Amino acid sequence: MSTPPVVPRPYQSYVYAYPHKTAYRRLTDRPRLSDAWAAEPTDALSLYLHIPFCEIRCGFCNLFTRIGAPDELTTRYLDALDRQASAVRDALGDSAPVRFAAAAFGGGTPTFLTAGELERLCDIAEKRMGAELTAIPLSVEASPATATADRLAVLAERGTTRLSIGVQSFDDKESKAAVRPQRRAEVEAALGRIRDARIPVLNIDLIYGIDGQTEDSWRRSLDAALAWRPEELYLYPLYVRPLTGLDRRTPSGSGTEATPQGTAGDAAWDEQRLRLYRHGRDHLVDQGYEQVSMRMFRRPDAPAQGADDYACQTDGMIGLGCGARSYTSELHYSFDYAVRPGEVRSIIDDYTRTEDFDRAEFGYRINVTEARRRHLLQSLLQAEGMDTADYRERFQCDPADDFAAELNRFTALGWLEPHTSGRLKLTPEGLAHSDALGPELFSPTVRTAMARYESK
Repeated sequence: MSTPPVVPRPYQSYVYAYPHKTAYRRLTDRPRLSDAWAAEPTDALSLYLHIPFCEIRCGFCNLFTRIGAPDELTTRYLDALDRQASAVRDALGDSAPVRFAAAAFGGGTPTFLTAGELERLCDIAEKRMGAELTAIPLSVEASPATATADRLAVLAERGTTRLSIGVQSFDDKESKAAVRPQRRAEVEAALGRIRDARIPVLNIDLIYGIDGQTEDSWRRSLDAALAWRPEELYLYPLYVRPLTGLDRRTPSGSGTEATPQGTAGDAAWDEQRLRLYRHGRDHLVDQGYEQVSMRMFRRPDAPAQGADDYACQTDGMIGLGCGARSYTSELHYSFDYAVRPGEVRSIIDDYTRTEDFDRAEFGYRINVTEARRRHLLQSLLQAEGMDTADYRERFQCDPADDFAAELNRFTALGWLEPHTSGRLKLTPEGLAHSDALGPELFSPTVRTAMARYESK
């Protein structure tokens, strides 16, 4: 009798990009951007502008951001962003068409900027980079405190099609437990202003797994969000990551990422998060939402947001700002990465003083094997799965041969649907375990680089 496979812990890491920035290293040859982009198709690019400022830092946040911006720091940051945009656009050249199919402002909190500064941010995207914001999908992240009427009016006028707001919980006690100091009344007021601005797609972020959260309180937050009929909802499991506020407040052995695997605390917290995830998933599906990924749920009648001719698996991305990353087919690059506030401030200050932006400083070189892994990861973690014919056409090989051990393991765990439709597709249980399945596909080289990264 065969031994049943060991089921990995369900919450290991959120794979939103591959490889993760902790696998990046300083590029000793500092390649010129003009060389990195010389052979790349540029007729369907994604543009991302990063604003590394927030009014507060949430306890669970390990994003590249700092609290506040003293001494006209936002002005100096936008000056540097303008210089970088000019250098990058020059590097792209004019020998082939340069077109942006989608754009996003993220952070941090882009709406930390004033209305006038948001106008300038849009000008950088349009006048420096050539992105036609009113003609392409434009997504912007916001917080309740910064979603003011004047800022939203600028974003709506300049073509924003999607506004994502981090609510996390409509329960004041849960917000406090997550070190997210806000009150429900402030959240509701912000949502009202967003709806008044008539931005086509509203996304609300919620978090499950907060200390003290129950199925009843989770359901109340879900229903409070549903009352606004958001076009999208993202349900995020809580993680306690190194160097964050919750990490500093969490005693050893309390059931966080810092707790050794296999302890009772780990198991209890994993079970809580899985239970809340399933409750949230089933409730949103019952309310008519379609599941797009483990985290994303979308109203069927919502306006389309994805660019028809852009695919994250194959097309390039230009990232501007010191927390952004850029992708070519052979190189992923960015600036230095940190979480600790002092280190973040130092990197931002260095960025604002930079005059020469025509070289890549930190990054990871992508070989064919890593490109295949990235394609599989970014496709398989979507509810619709991966078209195997598309994979074969791109790589001239079969995913079942490239990843036989991994796919057989996923099948044994009950995470993969029978491969009968020309697609590799996760089962509902596979989607539920996306944060375990994703890391299982990391290459040994990437795993080693991430393990050697020294948090700062």
